[in-house]
Amino acid sequence: MMTETVAGPAMTPKQRVMKFFAREPVDCLPCFSGMGNVTLAGLEPLGLDFASLHTDAEKMAAAAATTPKQFGFDCAVVPFAISVEAEALGCEVNYYQGASKNPDEIYYPTIKAKYVETASDIKLPVGGPEKSEAILLVAAAIRLLKAEIGDEVPVGAWVLGPFTLAGQIMELDHLLKMPLKAPQEMEHILDVLADFLVGVLQVYRAAGADYLTIREPGASSNVIRPSMFRDLVVPRLERIFAQVASPKVLHICGKTNDIVTAMKETGADALSVDHRNDVAASRKELGDEVILLGNFNCMGLLVEEAPETAARIITAGLNNGLSAIWPGCDIWPTVKPENLRAVVEATHAYRPNGAGKKR
Repeated sequence: MMTETVAGPAMTPKQRVMKFFAREPVDCLPCFSGMGNVTLAGLEPLGLDFASLHTDAEKMAAAAATTPKQFGFDCAVVPFAISVEAEALGCEVNYYQGASKNPDEIYYPTIKAKYVETASDIKLPVGGPEKSEAILLVAAAIRLLKAEIGDEVPVGAWVLGPFTLAGQIMELDHLLKMPLKAPQEMEHILDVLADFLVGVLQVYRAAGADYLTIREPGASSNVIRPSMFRDLVVPRLERIFAQVASPKVLHICGKTNDIVTAMKETGADALSVDHRNDVAASRKELGDEVILLGNFNCMGLLVEEAPETAARIITAGLNNGLSAIWPGCDIWPTVKPENLRAVVEATHAYRPNGAGKKR
Protein backbone atom coordinates (compact mmCIF):
# COMPACT_ATOMS: atom_id res chain seq x y z
CA MET A 1 0.00 0.00 0.00
CA MET A 2 1.51 3.30 -1.07
CA THR A 3 0.25 6.06 1.18
CA GLU A 4 -0.73 9.26 -0.58
CA THR A 5 1.23 12.31 0.50
CA VAL A 6 -0.29 15.74 0.04
CA ALA A 7 1.00 19.31 0.17
CA GLY A 8 -0.25 21.51 2.97
CA PRO A 9 0.40 22.38 6.61
CA ALA A 10 2.66 20.00 8.48
CA MET A 11 0.84 17.43 10.59
CA THR A 12 1.68 16.47 14.12
CA PRO A 13 3.14 12.99 14.52
CA LYS A 14 -0.16 11.86 16.02
CA GLN A 15 -2.18 13.19 13.09
CA ARG A 16 0.29 11.63 10.65
CA VAL A 17 0.27 8.16 12.22
CA MET A 18 -3.45 7.94 12.89
CA LYS A 19 -4.32 9.16 9.39
CA PHE A 20 -1.83 6.66 8.00
CA PHE A 21 -3.56 3.79 9.81
CA ALA A 22 -6.91 5.14 8.59
CA ARG A 23 -5.53 5.10 5.02
CA GLU A 24 -5.99 8.84 4.65
CA PRO A 25 -3.52 11.19 2.91
CA VAL A 26 -0.63 12.41 5.07
CA ASP A 27 1.90 15.21 4.74
CA CYS A 28 4.77 12.69 4.69
CA LEU A 29 5.30 9.04 5.53
CA PRO A 30 5.63 8.32 9.25
CA CYS A 31 8.78 6.91 10.80
CA PHE A 32 7.57 5.13 13.91
CA SER A 33 7.49 1.82 15.75
CA GLY A 34 5.40 -0.65 17.70
CA MET A 35 8.36 -1.70 19.81
CA GLY A 36 10.83 -0.19 22.23
CA ASN A 37 12.77 2.80 20.97
CA VAL A 38 14.46 4.29 24.02
CA THR A 39 18.05 5.51 23.54
CA LEU A 40 21.00 6.20 25.82
CA ALA A 41 21.22 9.62 24.17
CA GLY A 42 17.73 10.28 25.49
CA LEU A 43 18.45 8.88 28.95
CA GLU A 44 21.66 10.78 29.60
CA PRO A 45 20.12 14.28 30.02
CA LEU A 46 17.57 12.78 32.42
CA GLY A 47 20.24 11.08 34.51
CA LEU A 48 18.55 7.70 34.04
CA ASP A 49 20.10 4.28 33.52
CA PHE A 50 18.43 1.66 31.37
CA ALA A 51 18.04 -0.95 34.10
CA SER A 52 15.94 1.40 36.23
CA LEU A 53 13.27 2.04 33.60
CA HIS A 54 11.36 -1.22 33.82
CA THR A 55 10.08 -0.93 37.39
CA ASP A 56 9.18 2.76 37.56
CA ALA A 57 6.28 4.17 35.51
CA GLU A 58 7.52 7.76 35.69
CA LYS A 59 10.98 6.80 34.47
CA MET A 60 9.52 4.56 31.76
CA ALA A 61 7.32 7.36 30.45
CA ALA A 62 10.03 10.01 30.66
CA ALA A 63 12.43 7.76 28.74
CA ALA A 64 9.88 6.91 26.03
CA ALA A 65 9.11 10.59 25.47
CA THR A 66 12.73 11.45 24.69
CA THR A 67 12.75 9.70 21.30
CA PRO A 68 10.09 11.85 19.62
CA LYS A 69 11.39 14.94 21.42
CA GLN A 70 15.03 14.51 20.44
CA PHE A 71 14.81 12.79 17.07
CA GLY A 72 11.42 13.68 15.58
CA PHE A 73 10.37 10.02 15.79
CA ASP A 74 6.64 9.75 15.14
CA CYS A 75 5.68 7.90 18.33
CA ALA A 76 6.46 6.98 21.91
CA VAL A 77 6.18 3.33 22.93
CA VAL A 78 6.17 1.35 26.19
CA PRO A 79 7.20 -1.06 27.61
CA PHE A 80 10.87 -1.81 26.83
CA ALA A 81 11.18 -5.31 28.33
CA ILE A 82 9.85 -8.57 26.90
CA SER A 83 9.34 -9.93 30.42
CA VAL A 84 6.19 -7.98 31.37
CA GLU A 85 3.57 -10.60 30.56
CA ALA A 86 5.68 -13.46 31.95
CA GLU A 87 6.09 -11.56 35.22
CA ALA A 88 2.34 -11.00 35.38
CA LEU A 89 1.94 -14.76 34.98
CA GLY A 90 4.16 -15.52 37.95
CA CYS A 91 7.73 -15.62 36.62
CA GLU A 92 10.50 -13.99 38.61
CA VAL A 93 12.43 -11.42 36.58
CA ASN A 94 16.07 -10.32 36.78
CA TYR A 95 16.29 -6.60 36.02
CA TYR A 96 20.09 -6.42 36.34
CA GLN A 97 19.94 -3.24 38.35
CA GLY A 98 23.47 -2.36 39.41
CA ALA A 99 24.92 -5.12 37.21
CA SER A 100 27.17 -2.73 35.32
CA LYS A 101 28.84 0.59 35.98
CA ASN A 102 29.28 1.18 32.27
CA PRO A 103 26.20 2.98 30.88
CA ASP A 104 26.89 1.58 27.40
CA GLU A 105 26.38 -1.98 28.63
CA ILE A 106 22.71 -2.84 28.12
CA TYR A 107 21.04 -5.71 29.93
CA TYR A 108 17.41 -6.38 29.10
CA PRO A 109 15.39 -8.09 31.84
CA THR A 110 15.30 -11.88 31.68
CA ILE A 111 13.23 -14.64 33.24
CA LYS A 112 15.05 -16.28 36.16
CA ALA A 113 13.13 -19.55 36.10
CA LYS A 114 10.38 -21.12 33.98
CA TYR A 115 7.70 -22.99 35.83
CA VAL A 116 5.02 -24.14 33.37
CA GLU A 117 4.71 -27.70 32.07
CA THR A 118 0.93 -27.84 31.64
CA ALA A 119 -1.78 -25.20 31.34
CA SER A 120 -2.83 -25.92 34.92
CA ASP A 121 0.55 -24.55 36.07
CA ILE A 122 -0.13 -21.06 34.67
CA LYS A 123 -0.78 -18.60 37.48
CA LEU A 124 -3.22 -16.10 36.04
CA PRO A 125 -3.29 -12.83 37.99
CA VAL A 126 -5.98 -12.77 40.66
CA GLY A 127 -8.63 -10.39 39.32
CA GLY A 128 -7.24 -10.56 35.78
CA PRO A 129 -4.59 -8.48 33.99
CA GLU A 130 -6.19 -5.28 35.27
CA LYS A 131 -5.03 -6.26 38.78
CA SER A 132 -1.48 -7.29 37.86
CA GLU A 133 1.24 -4.97 39.16
CA ALA A 134 3.41 -5.59 36.09
CA ILE A 135 0.58 -4.68 33.70
CA LEU A 136 -0.61 -1.74 35.79
CA LEU A 137 2.88 -0.26 35.80
CA VAL A 138 2.91 -0.14 31.99
CA ALA A 139 -0.63 1.27 31.97
CA ALA A 140 0.51 4.01 34.35
CA ALA A 141 3.38 4.86 32.00
CA ILE A 142 0.91 5.08 29.10
CA ARG A 143 -1.25 7.53 31.04
CA LEU A 144 1.79 9.65 31.91
CA LEU A 145 2.85 9.74 28.27
CA LYS A 146 -0.65 10.70 27.18
CA ALA A 147 -0.67 13.56 29.67
CA GLU A 148 2.76 14.82 28.62
CA ILE A 149 2.84 14.43 24.83
CA GLY A 150 -0.35 12.62 23.86
CA ASP A 151 -1.91 15.57 22.04
CA GLU A 152 1.03 15.74 19.64
CA VAL A 153 2.57 12.26 19.59
CA PRO A 154 0.82 8.87 19.33
CA VAL A 155 1.48 6.43 22.15
CA GLY A 156 1.95 2.78 21.28
CA ALA A 157 2.05 -0.32 23.45
CA TRP A 158 2.80 -3.97 22.76
CA VAL A 159 2.61 -7.50 24.08
CA LEU A 160 4.25 -10.77 23.14
CA GLY A 161 2.09 -13.15 21.13
CA PRO A 162 0.77 -16.31 22.77
CA PHE A 163 3.34 -18.69 21.26
CA THR A 164 6.30 -16.47 22.12
CA LEU A 165 4.90 -15.92 25.60
CA ALA A 166 4.59 -19.67 26.05
CA GLY A 167 8.31 -19.86 25.35
CA GLN A 168 8.90 -17.32 28.12
CA ILE A 169 7.13 -19.25 30.86
CA MET A 170 8.09 -22.80 29.85
CA GLU A 171 11.19 -24.47 28.45
CA LEU A 172 11.37 -24.01 24.69
CA ASP A 173 12.39 -27.61 24.01
CA HIS A 174 9.33 -28.82 25.88
CA LEU A 175 7.10 -26.34 24.06
CA LEU A 176 8.35 -27.36 20.61
CA LYS A 177 7.76 -31.06 21.31
CA MET A 178 4.19 -30.56 22.52
CA PRO A 179 2.46 -30.48 19.10
CA LEU A 180 3.54 -34.11 18.63
CA LYS A 181 3.54 -35.38 22.21
CA ALA A 182 0.62 -33.46 23.73
CA PRO A 183 -1.26 -31.54 21.01
CA GLN A 184 -4.44 -30.96 23.03
CA GLU A 185 -2.44 -29.64 25.96
CA MET A 186 -0.58 -27.33 23.60
CA GLU A 187 -3.82 -25.98 22.18
CA HIS A 188 -5.15 -25.35 25.67
CA ILE A 189 -2.02 -23.47 26.76
CA LEU A 190 -2.21 -21.18 23.72
CA ASP A 191 -5.92 -20.57 24.35
CA VAL A 192 -5.27 -19.62 27.98
CA LEU A 193 -2.48 -17.23 26.97
CA ALA A 194 -4.52 -15.72 24.12
CA ASP A 195 -7.37 -14.87 26.48
CA PHE A 196 -4.91 -13.41 28.97
CA LEU A 197 -3.33 -11.22 26.28
CA VAL A 198 -6.71 -9.88 25.20
CA GLY A 199 -7.13 -8.62 28.74
CA VAL A 200 -3.67 -7.04 28.78
CA LEU A 201 -4.26 -5.23 25.49
CA GLN A 202 -7.61 -3.97 26.72
CA VAL A 203 -5.91 -2.55 29.82
CA TYR A 204 -3.39 -0.74 27.63
CA ARG A 205 -6.11 0.59 25.34
CA ALA A 206 -8.13 1.83 28.32
CA ALA A 207 -5.02 3.60 29.60
CA GLY A 208 -4.85 5.53 26.33
CA ALA A 209 -2.65 3.59 23.90
CA ASP A 210 -3.36 4.87 20.39
CA TYR A 211 -2.26 1.68 18.65
CA LEU A 212 -1.25 -1.81 19.76
CA THR A 213 1.26 -4.34 18.50
CA ILE A 214 1.52 -8.08 19.02
CA ARG A 215 5.07 -9.37 18.73
CA GLU A 216 5.32 -13.05 17.82
CA PRO A 217 9.01 -13.68 16.97
CA GLY A 218 8.92 -17.17 18.43
CA ALA A 219 6.59 -18.19 15.61
CA SER A 220 8.88 -17.20 12.74
CA SER A 221 9.96 -19.84 10.26
CA ASN A 222 13.39 -19.84 11.92
CA VAL A 223 11.74 -21.51 14.92
CA ILE A 224 8.66 -23.43 13.77
CA ARG A 225 7.36 -24.83 10.51
CA PRO A 226 4.99 -22.65 8.45
CA SER A 227 2.32 -25.35 8.81
CA MET A 228 2.62 -25.14 12.58
CA PHE A 229 2.27 -21.37 12.39
CA ARG A 230 -0.91 -21.68 10.35
CA ASP A 231 -2.43 -24.43 12.48
CA LEU A 232 -1.52 -23.29 16.00
CA VAL A 233 -0.58 -19.62 15.97
CA VAL A 234 -2.86 -17.99 13.41
CA PRO A 235 -6.13 -19.08 15.12
CA ARG A 236 -4.98 -17.57 18.44
CA LEU A 237 -3.88 -14.34 16.81
CA GLU A 238 -7.25 -14.16 15.05
CA ARG A 239 -8.93 -14.67 18.40
CA ILE A 240 -6.95 -11.82 19.98
CA PHE A 241 -7.25 -9.32 17.14
CA ALA A 242 -11.00 -9.92 16.90
CA GLN A 243 -11.38 -8.59 20.44
CA VAL A 244 -9.01 -5.63 20.21
CA ALA A 245 -9.86 -2.24 18.74
CA SER A 246 -7.87 -0.83 15.82
CA PRO A 247 -5.23 0.19 14.97
CA LYS A 248 -3.49 -3.14 15.66
CA VAL A 249 -0.26 -4.50 14.20
CA LEU A 250 1.30 -7.95 13.97
CA HIS A 251 5.09 -8.03 14.12
CA ILE A 252 7.20 -11.11 13.45
CA CYS A 253 10.94 -10.83 13.04
CA GLY A 254 13.16 -13.45 11.43
CA LYS A 255 12.17 -15.50 8.39
CA THR A 256 8.64 -14.54 7.36
CA ASN A 257 8.34 -14.65 3.57
CA ASP A 258 6.80 -18.10 3.67
CA ILE A 259 4.19 -17.13 6.28
CA VAL A 260 3.38 -13.56 5.26
CA THR A 261 0.08 -14.51 3.61
CA ALA A 262 -0.92 -16.37 6.77
CA MET A 263 0.01 -13.27 8.79
CA LYS A 264 -2.45 -11.35 6.64
CA GLU A 265 -5.25 -13.70 7.73
CA THR A 266 -4.93 -12.87 11.44
CA GLY A 267 -7.02 -9.70 11.32
CA ALA A 268 -4.21 -7.25 12.01
CA ASP A 269 -4.51 -3.82 10.40
CA ALA A 270 -0.83 -3.85 9.48
CA LEU A 271 2.03 -6.33 9.24
CA SER A 272 5.57 -5.67 10.44
CA VAL A 273 8.68 -7.56 9.26
CA ASP A 274 12.41 -7.23 9.79
CA HIS A 275 15.39 -6.90 7.46
CA ARG A 276 15.48 -10.63 6.71
CA ASN A 277 12.19 -10.35 4.83
CA ASP A 278 12.31 -9.85 1.06
CA VAL A 279 9.91 -6.92 1.02
CA ALA A 280 9.42 -6.87 -2.75
CA ALA A 281 8.41 -10.55 -2.66
CA SER A 282 6.11 -9.95 0.31
CA ARG A 283 4.42 -7.06 -1.44
CA LYS A 284 3.83 -9.26 -4.48
CA GLU A 285 2.28 -11.95 -2.25
CA LEU A 286 0.15 -9.55 -0.22
CA GLY A 287 -1.12 -7.27 -2.96
CA ASP A 288 -1.33 -3.52 -2.87
CA GLU A 289 -3.84 -2.99 -0.06
CA VAL A 290 -2.01 -4.46 2.94
CA ILE A 291 -0.12 -2.05 5.17
CA LEU A 292 3.41 -3.47 5.32
CA LEU A 293 5.82 -1.97 7.85
CA GLY A 294 9.52 -2.45 8.37
CA ASN A 295 12.19 -3.36 7.98
CA PHE A 296 15.60 -1.85 8.53
CA ASN A 297 18.27 -3.60 10.56
CA CYS A 298 18.33 -1.71 13.87
CA MET A 299 21.83 -2.76 14.85
CA GLY A 300 23.31 -2.52 11.38
CA LEU A 301 21.85 0.80 10.31
CA LEU A 302 21.55 2.65 13.61
CA VAL A 303 24.62 1.46 15.51
CA GLU A 304 27.17 0.30 12.95
CA GLU A 305 26.55 2.16 9.68
CA ALA A 306 27.38 5.73 8.72
CA PRO A 307 24.40 8.13 8.71
CA GLU A 308 24.74 8.84 4.98
CA THR A 309 23.63 5.27 4.23
CA ALA A 310 20.22 5.90 5.78
CA ALA A 311 18.62 7.59 2.77
CA ARG A 312 19.71 4.77 0.45
CA ILE A 313 18.41 1.99 2.71
CA ILE A 314 15.15 3.74 3.58
CA THR A 315 14.44 4.70 -0.03
CA ALA A 316 15.13 1.15 -1.22
CA GLY A 317 12.72 -0.29 1.35
CA LEU A 318 9.95 2.08 0.38
CA ASN A 319 10.55 1.54 -3.32
CA ASN A 320 10.32 -2.21 -2.72
CA GLY A 321 6.84 -1.91 -1.24
CA LEU A 322 6.93 -0.81 2.38
CA SER A 323 3.99 1.38 3.36
CA ALA A 324 5.99 3.26 5.99
CA ILE A 325 9.24 2.87 7.88
CA TRP A 326 9.66 1.34 11.28
CA PRO A 327 12.49 -0.75 12.68
CA GLY A 328 12.65 -4.49 12.37
CA CYS A 329 12.91 -4.86 16.15
CA ASP A 330 13.59 -2.77 19.25
CA ILE A 331 15.91 0.14 18.56
CA TRP A 332 19.12 -0.75 20.37
CA PRO A 333 19.72 1.92 23.04
CA THR A 334 23.33 2.63 21.93
CA VAL A 335 22.08 3.99 18.61
CA LYS A 336 24.11 6.81 17.11
CA PRO A 337 21.88 9.91 17.40
CA GLU A 338 22.91 11.12 13.95
CA ASN A 339 21.86 7.79 12.44
CA LEU A 340 18.38 7.84 13.97
CA ARG A 341 17.89 11.43 12.85
CA ALA A 342 19.00 10.44 9.34
CA VAL A 343 16.45 7.60 9.23
CA VAL A 344 13.63 9.91 10.33
CA GLU A 345 14.65 12.60 7.85
CA ALA A 346 14.96 10.14 4.97
CA THR A 347 11.51 8.74 5.69
CA HIS A 348 9.87 12.15 5.96
CA ALA A 349 11.59 13.32 2.77
CA TYR A 350 10.61 10.30 0.67
CA ARG A 351 8.27 10.70 -2.27
CA PRO A 352 7.11 7.81 -4.49
CA ASN A 353 8.85 9.27 -7.51
CA GLY A 354 12.16 9.01 -5.65
CA ALA A 355 12.77 12.77 -5.71
CA GLY A 356 13.25 12.82 -1.97
CA LYS A 357 12.31 16.46 -1.57
CA LYS A 358 10.21 17.72 1.29
CA ARG A 359 7.04 19.53 0.40
